[in-house]
Amino acid sequence: MHEDRHPHDAGLTGPPPGTPIRNITFRLQDLPRVRELAESEARGAGMPEEAVGDFVIAVNEVATNAVTHGHVEARARMWADGDDVLVEVHDRGAWKPGPMPGSVGGMGLWVARMLSSDLDLRVGAGGSTVIMRFPAK
Repeated sequence: MHEDRHPHDAGLTGPPPGTPIRNITFRLQDLPRVRELAESEARGAGMPEEAVGDFVIAVNEVATNAVTHGHVEARARMWADGDDVLVEVHDRGAWKPGPMPGSVGGMGLWVARMLSSDLDLRVGAGGSTVIMRFPAK
């Protein structure tokens, strides 16, 4: 797993031009739609059925963090990259460090990191962006 923090670069990354992208702008009440989109993207990419649930959990954790700790509105983008699926979640909030020892909750990024094959975190004045990679096949 990989986690990089680039304080100067919190902008969006993205797929190569012409790559089909699934895109959703969401708020807290829209999280069920984010999970539905994640499940659809995983299945459409041919992800093994036993991996779909973990994919949806990771996406939900990061999306939930974005709208509860970042900003009231966030955006998720998903696309295929060879045999992988990439997910990018961006919010315009300020980065806050993870949970303190003994705290309850605050483990969403850790869960996503454990479930993805790669996780990149970019933070800065423009907000926070989490990019996750998952094997599709």
